[in-house]
Amino acid sequence: MNILKWVLRGLPFAYMVAIFIMSSLPADHFVKLPDSQVDHTIKESLHLIEFAILYVLLVLAMLTRRNAFTPALNIACAVFAGLYGISDEIHQSFYAYRSASWFDLVKDFTGISVCFYFIRGALFKEKFTRLGKVLERV
Repeated sequence: MNILKWVLRGLPFAYMVAIFIMSSLPADHFVKLPDSQVDHTIKESLHLIEFAILYVLLVLAMLTRRNAFTPALNIACAVFAGLYGISDEIHQSFYAYRSASWFDLVKDFTGISVCFYFIRGALFKEKFTRLGKVLERV
């Protein structure tokens, strides 16, 4: 269990490095679908989950610290994920083959907010009891 705890604590940092690297590369560096409209739609929709995943990884990392996860720390995880989303958009603005937009930030914050709603409900509002049980076992 000790190894899992350290893996969960390291995942947010590894994921942030991966986001930074991928933001430095052209959007079609890894995958380019034959239909350019489908390719564009899928890649744009990834903004809804990209920083939501970061928020969830941060929560999981914090949950490894027994009895230390509070509503304030939950908010801090969401804010940090949002700030990293902002920094990612700024980072992308320095590359001619990437773009940065306010709409991308709205998608980033929407994904974070949806996950925040469920995690807050599961851990602090006695909703989503199955999710709460899973999170409490971390």
